[in-house]
Amino acid sequence: MLQTLVVNILALIVTLGILVTIHEFGHFWVARRCGVKVLRFSIGFGKAVKTWVGKDGCEYVIAPIPLGGYVKMLGQDDTRTGAGSNIHDDERHMAFNYKPLWQRFAIVAAGPLANFLLAILVFWLINITYGQRGVAPVIGSILPESPAWQVGLRAGDEIVSVDGNDTTLWQHVTMAMLDRLGETGQLQITAIPAGQLDTRDYTIPLNSWQSSSAAPDPLGSLGIVQFDIPPVLDTIVAGGAAEQAGLMSGDRIISADGQDISGWVQWVSIVRASPELPLEVVVERAVSAERQQLTLTPAGNRAEDGSLTGVIGASVAPFDVYASMPADQRREVSFNPISAVVPALQETWDKSVFVLESIQKMVIGLISVKNINGPITIAQVAGETASYGLEVYLGFLAILSISLGVMNLLPIPVLDGGHLLYYTIEAIIRRPVPERIQAMGLQLGLLIIGGIMMLAIYNDVSRLL
Repeated sequence: MLQTLVVNILALIVTLGILVTIHEFGHFWVARRCGVKVLRFSIGFGKAVKTWVGKDGCEYVIAPIPLGGYVKMLGQDDTRTGAGSNIHDDERHMAFNYKPLWQRFAIVAAGPLANFLLAILVFWLINITYGQRGVAPVIGSILPESPAWQVGLRAGDEIVSVDGNDTTLWQHVTMAMLDRLGETGQLQITAIPAGQLDTRDYTIPLNSWQSSSAAPDPLGSLGIVQFDIPPVLDTIVAGGAAEQAGLMSGDRIISADGQDISGWVQWVSIVRASPELPLEVVVERAVSAERQQLTLTPAGNRAEDGSLTGVIGASVAPFDVYASMPADQRREVSFNPISAVVPALQETWDKSVFVLESIQKMVIGLISVKNINGPITIAQVAGETASYGLEVYLGFLAILSISLGVMNLLPIPVLDGGHLLYYTIEAIIRRPVPERIQAMGLQLGLLIIGGIMMLAIYNDVSRLL
């Protein structure tokens, strides 16, 4: 547990450190190109751990709290020019507030732009190093009486498009379905039924689809199981129902109450449907291969809607799905440095649009604000992805960089997007936005950002409890 905590904290520091440095360097680099004097370049908040002054006269600071940073420029906080300005005459050519509007706009926009460029670079590196690989979207199984079952989808069917978007990998299916979260209407799926050559269309009705879910599972909610992962236990939570029953890491679940268990999804569905009910479970020990019968009573977890689901405090063992798939279901594409550019640009664009649409849906109430994550969740995910390998971690880093770029472009005062909004208004009315309006906007912006941060931390803590 302590080791996991340390790994998560280090992963958080490294991840946010990279993103903040790239973001602030974007501001810094463009400011220097525009002839603006940069007074301080700080990575992190709090009391400085390391400070030095460069040959350019800029003070460089590294602080211990990696939740942000800033670039302080001469004249940045002074909207006045002329006689009312605090800038000396001999330094006005280096002051931010004396620069042309287009240069101020470029300096502010450079931070989010740097985050998008980082994402493009990361996706490009992934493409040329690992290529794109995945599993064909051939359905492993369909839960009886589920929405997918009712419209006629069955095990072995291959999904070829969702809402008209081609889906050659399971990742494409998931992303296309995530785009519909919170919506009411119809989900259009085109698939090739098992053993056939022609496609068939399936229409699944949606009604505020998973709008209140804190952990949306589009495939699971439709009853679609991609592939069965072996029901082998990995981490056993101390004090949980699994430990109390005598379950151990490496145990393979053979049966529950006389029902043979073929995969992890089936096992989870039985556990969730049995809160506070004893289950006679047969397991096969990893070391001895002997079978043993145990009595497991899942604890009850009360959801906000009042429903009770079973939990045992155990996770599934890592499993290489790609390697286990038949050769005809494996999909892999290789890229050279040139051909890798377009898919990197496309993925960055698609993910940016998805993040922006998700924010819009949260604002208008189509999806739950429980999906807002804070530093605790980011630390956990960063630690987990780092343990899965460089490819997975880099993908997470790119998505987080895109999220940071999109968030900073929102027209909220105190964010880069708020300043860009002021500059756009200035371009229209031919004069700066009045200081009184900017001051009011600053207070509103701080209130909004503070509320979002509090909500994110609350969500983080709620997930831990």
